[in-house]
Amino acid sequence: MTSPVWHPFTQHGLEEPIPLVTSAQGAALHTADGKRIIDAISSWWVTTHSHCHPKIVAAIRAQAEKLDQIIFAGWTHEPAEELARRLVEIAPRPLDHVFYSDSGSTAVEVALKMALGFWANRGEPRHRMIVMQHSYHGDTFGGMSVGERGVFTKAYQPLLFDVTSVPYPAAGAEQETLDALETACKQGDAAAFIVEPLILGSGGMLIYPPHILAAMHAICAKHGVLFIADEVMTGWGRTGTLFACEQADVVPDIMCLSKGLTGGAVPLAVTLASPPIYDAHFSQDRSQQFFHSSSYTANPINCAAALANLDVWRDEPVLERIATLAARQTEGLAGLAKVPGLLNPRQCGTMIAIDLASGDAGYLADVGPKLKAFFLERGLLLRPLGNKVYVMPPYCISEEDLGAVYEAIAEAAGAFGAV
Repeated sequence: MTSPVWHPFTQHGLEEPIPLVTSAQGAALHTADGKRIIDAISSWWVTTHSHCHPKIVAAIRAQAEKLDQIIFAGWTHEPAEELARRLVEIAPRPLDHVFYSDSGSTAVEVALKMALGFWANRGEPRHRMIVMQHSYHGDTFGGMSVGERGVFTKAYQPLLFDVTSVPYPAAGAEQETLDALETACKQGDAAAFIVEPLILGSGGMLIYPPHILAAMHAICAKHGVLFIADEVMTGWGRTGTLFACEQADVVPDIMCLSKGLTGGAVPLAVTLASPPIYDAHFSQDRSQQFFHSSSYTANPINCAAALANLDVWRDEPVLERIATLAARQTEGLAGLAKVPGLLNPRQCGTMIAIDLASGDAGYLADVGPKLKAFFLERGLLLRPLGNKVYVMPPYCISEEDLGAVYEAIAEAAGAFGAV
C-alpha cells in the first residue's frame, strides 16, 4: 500500500526505501523489520542526551496530565515562566527577554521581525539584512531570504527579499569577510547581521575560528548593526560549550535556540532578546507591540520537556560527556584523514565532517543518495550533504557504535571515492 505521507527533503519519484521506526533508546533507533540503527546525526541534529531520556519523558507525561495547551497571547503558565527565568540565567547576559515559537525556522523569523521592528519603532529607516555566504537559517520565507540562494530556494526566488552577503571566512581569506562586513555596515541601512556561530551546518559543515566571530561582532557593534546569533544547531553543547558564542565571548543582541532545547524530544524554540530590542516594542501604543505568534506558542508540555532538559544539564555530567565524545571524534577523524578518497577533515566540538573525493560535489551530488543507502545497509543513520559526510551523534553514543560509524565511512571511501 502506498503511503499518503509526503516527506521533507525527499524525492519520492526515486522510490527510495523509507524505514518505519517503531522505537528509540540511547543512540539507537529500532525499525519495524527488527533492525537496530545507530543514529549518527542525532535525528537531524536534535537529540542531545539520548532518545527517550527518562527524565524528559516523565516530565512530558506529568505535564500532559495537568495542562496540555493554552493561548499564550495575554495568558501564561508556570512551565513557560520557569523556563524563561532559567534560560535567562544561563544565556549570555543581558539576553533578558524570551519569546517562544515552535522551530528553528520560526525562531529565525522572530529574530528578523524583532530586528526590523526595533528600527521601525525608533523611526530609523534600516531594513537591510546582512548574511554570510553558504549560510542556512531555515525554510520559511524569511529564513530562505537570509540563507544561501540555490537549489533550496530556486522556486521561491521571486518572493525572497534582497540581502547583502559577505563571504564565508575561509582559512587565509578571513580579512576579506571582515572588510566586506565593514563596508556593508557603513552603508547605514543595515538592520542586522545574522550568522551561524563557528560552524555553518547545511552549507557544508564549514568551520571558522572564535576570534573571527568576535571580530564580526565588534564591527557590527561599532556601526550599531544588530547581531543575531542563530544557535539553533550550535547550541546545547554541540560545539563543546553550552552555546557557541561563549567561545568568542560574544553577547548577541538576539539569539535563536531550538533543536536541543527539549533534548530533542518535542519541538520548541525561543528567541532571546536584549533589553533595547524589547524596549523598542514596549509602549502605550498598541501598534508598536510585537506582531508574531502561533497557536501553540509556549505549549506547556513542550516547555516541561525543556525544563527537564535543563535539569539534566544541571544534575548530570553533560559537559564531561561532551568532552569525552569530542575526544573520541578527534581520534576517529584522525583515522579517517588517513583513508584514501577522504579529504578536508574538520571538527567543531562534538561534530566532525569529511569530504568524499568524487567527480561531483554540492547538495545534489549523485554520490549523496548512494552514500545514504550504503550507510543504511550497515545499520547507520547518516545523511551526507552531497559528498560531505558528517557525524553528529547524541552525547551518549558508545565507543563501539562510534567505531562502527568510522568503519563504514572508511569503507564508503573505498566503494565510492575517487582515489
